[in-house]
Amino acid sequence: MEELKKVKRVIGKAMPDAPHEVMLVIDANTGQNGFRQAEAFHDAIGVDSIFLAKYDSSAKGGIVVAIAKQLGIPVSFVGTGEKAGDIQRFDAEQYLNELIGEE
Repeated sequence: MEELKKVKRVIGKAMPDAPHEVMLVIDANTGQNGFRQAEAFHDAIGVDSIFLAKYDSSAKGGIVVAIAKQLGIPVSFVGTGEKAGDIQRFDAEQYLNELIGEE
């Protein structure tokens, strides 16, 4: 974490208003450990948003609900594959419907 803090400081020196956004990537397969990761990164450098990666029918990434609620970090994007076209803006209503199994 100290190295990450240093990277943020160096970037800030090179461009005073940087970084513009700190986005944490959470794997949808990650369970409770994802919350601890988000908490540690948020405490160290401040996280602005979450990118939920590897989201599919079997990996729902339910931990992002706890992260958003308890840490106040919104989910911005969802990745469902390996290509740029597989990245979508996060839609909370659609996500919750899929999480609880409603169409």
